[in-house]
Amino acid sequence: MTKGFTEAEFMIAQCARLLEDQKTAFIGFGMPQVAAMLAQRLQAPQLVQVFEFGAIGPTPLTPFVRGTMGGPSNCYRSIAWTSMNQIFAQAQVGLIDYGVLGATQIDRYGNINSTMLGEDFARPKKRFPGSGGANEVASYCWKTIVIMLHERRRFVPRVDFVTSPGYLDGTPGARERAGLPSDTGPWRVVTSKALFGFDEESREMKLIGVLQGLTQAEVLAEMEFKPVVAEPLELLAPPTAGELRILREEIDPSRTI
Repeated sequence: MTKGFTEAEFMIAQCARLLEDQKTAFIGFGMPQVAAMLAQRLQAPQLVQVFEFGAIGPTPLTPFVRGTMGGPSNCYRSIAWTSMNQIFAQAQVGLIDYGVLGATQIDRYGNINSTMLGEDFARPKKRFPGSGGANEVASYCWKTIVIMLHERRRFVPRVDFVTSPGYLDGTPGARERAGLPSDTGPWRVVTSKALFGFDEESREMKLIGVLQGLTQAEVLAEMEFKPVVAEPLELLAPPTAGELRILREEIDPSRTI
């Protein structure tokens, strides 16, 4: 707990603020889902959540229950129940505006690793669950938002494994050469300390905002590479009393996130 709110609460609130009304969002499990639920209760009541397993436009019941992504509480009042293939096909034809994902590692070009740590795939230092649908989300949604803790070990010059593509090697047209649609890719990285975008020319990660009470130096000290830095930097407001009330009393009263 920091100054009356947790790191998770700040990340959820910051992510929720980025989601627009009357847009579609391909939502990953955990904090991305809670952020979407918060956005729906605030500025985006007609945000359409889309889940990998086929549910479209549910109104998830509260309180949030961890470990039940495909459970009935998450699928309540879905406007359609389809299949994994159809959901990915909708992303491929450009029908999904936002993708919201977590990550184990991210590099300067927004490539995401959620598969393994180490140099040997057969004998990794540590193995993680992997992509699920995250590769398709990062490949085809118009704007991908990544939400993750701000720790030095997570922000690396080059990820150990590219689970989900960002701007790949950063060269012009890299995504297109890999067969991905133009004008898609990573858009924002929400962390427990800051907010990042990506430079339009170099495709490098760009620091655009810092949580009030922290300094630019404190943020950069927890990264293994130096991002582009916007001038001026935005000061990110902490979660409001209203955001915290909804999170703590309605969405996640048991504090599972």
